[in-house]
Amino acid sequence: MHPNPIFRKASHTSALEFAKQRGFGILSINGEDGPIAAHVPFIVSEDGTYIEAHVMRSNPIARALKTSQTALLAVSGPDGYISPDWYGVEDQVPTWNYTAAHLRGQLQLLPQDDLLGVLERLSDEFEARLAPKPIWKTDKVQAEALNKMMRMIVPIRLDISSIDSTTKLGQNKTDAARIGAAEGLETSNLGSERSTLAQLMREALD
Repeated sequence: MHPNPIFRKASHTSALEFAKQRGFGILSINGEDGPIAAHVPFIVSEDGTYIEAHVMRSNPIARALKTSQTALLAVSGPDGYISPDWYGVEDQVPTWNYTAAHLRGQLQLLPQDDLLGVLERLSDEFEARLAPKPIWKTDKVQAEALNKMMRMIVPIRLDISSIDSTTKLGQNKTDAARIGAAEGLETSNLGSERSTLAQLMREALD
């Protein structure tokens, strides 16, 4: 997370909501030979105390979870390169604006019998965002085919012990400079979801 406190004023609740809305992150643990990471979709529990996800049974993280492990789930949001020319102010340097959250805690394997419930909660969460499309259900897959696929994955749970977040939107610049940067960002091709990031930068002026 960025060390400047001006970029780290988001509350625990808003950082958790950001992670929930993104629903995808990089899960990492310390393996025997160094860090291990996996890209995973996930859901946050209703009380905000844990996340559920799944990984391939052959994933090194799954093989390492004979006992629970300290883990980090890094969730990234919109990001983009900021040219100093956009500020309209002299003596500036390039930077990169972004939003992100880090969820830390204890990662464990769940019983295999929990897998179907985890899968259904995951798909229900993201299918609901596609409304008015009817929600896809696992019963659309033949039982034999579903069971075959489920044997290849394992359910996991991260019990959240802390959340850190960065919302780096140019808060250390003047309002005019921030507006200039947002306008420049919208014409840029460096970064992801640049229009969304520019909108966040404008909203942060309020």
